[in-house]
Amino acid sequence: MIKNQLQILFVANLLFYLFLPNISNAQSPDSHFENAEAFQQGFSGLVVKDLETDEIVYERLGDKYFTPASNVKLLTFYAGLKILEDSVPGLKYWTNNDSLIFTGTGDPSFLNPELPQSDILAFLKNRKEKLFYLPASKIEKHYGPGWAWDDYNSSYSPERSDFPIYGNLVSFGAVSSRRVPVVYPRVFQDSIVLKNFYGQRSGIERDLYKNYFTYYYVPVLPRQSASRLPFRYSPELLVKLLSDVVEKEIKILNTLPPKAGEPQIKMSVPTDSLYKRMLQDSDNFIAEQILLLSSNKLKNTFDADIAIDHILKKTLKDLPDKIYWVDGSGLSRYNLMTPRSMVALLDKIADEVETERLFHLLATYGKTGTIRNYYHARQPYIFAKTGTLLHNHSMSGYLKSKSGKILAFSFMNSNFVVPTREIKREMEKILRDIYNRY
Repeated sequence: MIKNQLQILFVANLLFYLFLPNISNAQSPDSHFENAEAFQQGFSGLVVKDLETDEIVYERLGDKYFTPASNVKLLTFYAGLKILEDSVPGLKYWTNNDSLIFTGTGDPSFLNPELPQSDILAFLKNRKEKLFYLPASKIEKHYGPGWAWDDYNSSYSPERSDFPIYGNLVSFGAVSSRRVPVVYPRVFQDSIVLKNFYGQRSGIERDLYKNYFTYYYVPVLPRQSASRLPFRYSPELLVKLLSDVVEKEIKILNTLPPKAGEPQIKMSVPTDSLYKRMLQDSDNFIAEQILLLSSNKLKNTFDADIAIDHILKKTLKDLPDKIYWVDGSGLSRYNLMTPRSMVALLDKIADEVETERLFHLLATYGKTGTIRNYYHARQPYIFAKTGTLLHNHSMSGYLKSKSGKILAFSFMNSNFVVPTREIKREMEKILRDIYNRY
C-alpha cells in the first residue's frame, strides 16, 4: 500500500522536509491562478494532499462543486475494487438435458477488439448441447441519465447491455474509391447505403432508431478513414451475431425451466484489463459495464444505481462533501463533485492498491493513455485520470514530487470559455511547480 511503502522514504527525507517551505505559503500557486488569463472567467479548484502525513498542503475552492466528466471513472474503478473479484464473470449458464442455457453478466470483453480475449467463444463453440440465450429480466436503459441524445452516433457512446458483443460497435473499413465500406460484423453489410455528398464532410451516420447506416462519400476527398459506430442493441440482434460467430443456431429462451437451480459461472478476463483500458483510454463503455457487472454480482440484476448506492452507503459515506454520482463514465452533466472529496477518494484508492499496480493502471503523463502527449519529463511524475466535457476539464490522480513524495491531487475547472488547451497549459505550470518545490 502507498502509505506503508512511504514510511522509509519519510525517514530518509526528514531533514530535507524540515527546511522545505510548505506550498501553501508564499510559494503557493495562488498568484498563478490570479494572473493567468485562462483562469479569469471560469472557476478552478485544486486540492493537494500529502498521503504520508495526511496533510492538505494546498487548497483552492476545494469545497466547491465541479462537473467531473471522466474523473467519475475513478469512482467506478473504486466500485470495481470493492465489489468485483480478480477475474470478470463472463457468463452464467445452466445445463438441462440436451440444452445449455446461458445469460449475460455485463462483461464488456466478448469479441471486444480493445480487450484481451477469454475462452468464452470457444466454450460456446465446443458445447455439444443446443444453445439457448436467456435475456435479462431487467436491464438498465441503453443510455445513462443526462447523456446527450445526439451522441448516439459517436463511438464513445455505445449502448449498455447485459451481454455486450464487439464492444456494441460496428466497424467500417477505410475506403479509397466510390464504394460501400467493408463492414464488421458482416451481418451489417447489407444495412449500409452510399450517398454522394458535395459539402465539407464525409463519413458514416446511423439512423437514430434502427441499424440503418448511410455512408456519405465526398468525391473530391482522398481515402476515407475507418470508423466505428454504436449499433442498436436487442436480444434478437445479439442472437443473430452470436449464431454467426459461434457457427451454430442459438435461440432465445424467455423463461428459465423450473428447478433449474443455481447457475454455473464461466470466468472471463482479468478485471485489471478492464480498469487499465477504462483509466488510460477513458473508455466510457467499459466504465458503464463495470457498474452493471457490479450490480449483477450484488443483486443479480442490471441497475447502475444499485452499485452506486452500495458504494456511497458502505464505503464513501465519510467523504468531506456529498457527491452526485449518476453514471459510470462521466458522460452525464448531472455528476457533481468537489476537489476535496475527489482527493479523499484517491486516498481510499491508495489504501486498496499497491503503488506499482496503481500507477500501471492509470494514465502516465508524457507516456501512456489519453495524457501521453502532455507533461513530458525525463522521469514521469503524474499518474492520473482526466475528464473533459465542453467548458469543463479536470484531472485527478497522484503526483510524485521531485523529492519522492506521493501527493494526491484534484484539479477541476468548469465554466471556462477559453480553448481547453490553454487550461491544460496553465495546469501543467502549476503542477510542475508543485513537483519541483514540494
